[in-house]
Amino acid sequence: MINKHSKRFDELKIELEKIEAAKIHKNGEFGSYLAVDEEQLDEWRLKAKSLISRACGKDGEHLEAFLNAEKPQPFETNYEILKRLRPIFAAARSDFQGGHLASVRSLVQAELFDSELDQASELLKQGYNGPAAVVGGVVLETALRDLCDQESIPHGKLDQMNGSLAKAGVYTKLQQKRITAIADIRNSAAHGKWSEFSDSDVEDMIKDVERFLNEHLS
Repeated sequence: MINKHSKRFDELKIELEKIEAAKIHKNGEFGSYLAVDEEQLDEWRLKAKSLISRACGKDGEHLEAFLNAEKPQPFETNYEILKRLRPIFAAARSDFQGGHLASVRSLVQAELFDSELDQASELLKQGYNGPAAVVGGVVLETALRDLCDQESIPHGKLDQMNGSLAKAGVYTKLQQKRITAIADIRNSAAHGKWSEFSDSDVEDMIKDVERFLNEHLS
């Protein structure tokens, strides 16, 4: 995801440069002025806003600055709007590719989680349901720590963090019970108690962890 966003920033940078390079002189009521293709600029603005929102955050300063900069001012041309948008887009690109945004760190964590869950699924396919359950449990516990950090809740054992997060209203009591069930499978696997769970239990566990991540850490 990070590489895709970075590549998209580069693509839109080149696209903007082409739009600007194709500017032309027009004659208006108050004399000659520079303008760019309206359709191309509008299309670029839409794509840039979407990317900045996904990469830098919907509530981030970059998107807010971009939205303010694209508002037309009296008697100005679309080329002047482009010139206002260009440095804001460049700043968003630079900050994202430099790893200076919280959203980048979240994407790194999300990619790590995806990779580890893929590993758990592959272990299960190869018949190693115990190691698969352990890996899935580690992903879940790490996710709970991240949520505790977001809510300023102290770290502790999984059950303790689970209870604190539910009490804080981060998720429901039903979700708390499901996490307890997942933790039980992980603990049984870690202690070699293979008879206490089945392949289907581990498969459901991995799906539940993935769903939990999508709902609370995406």
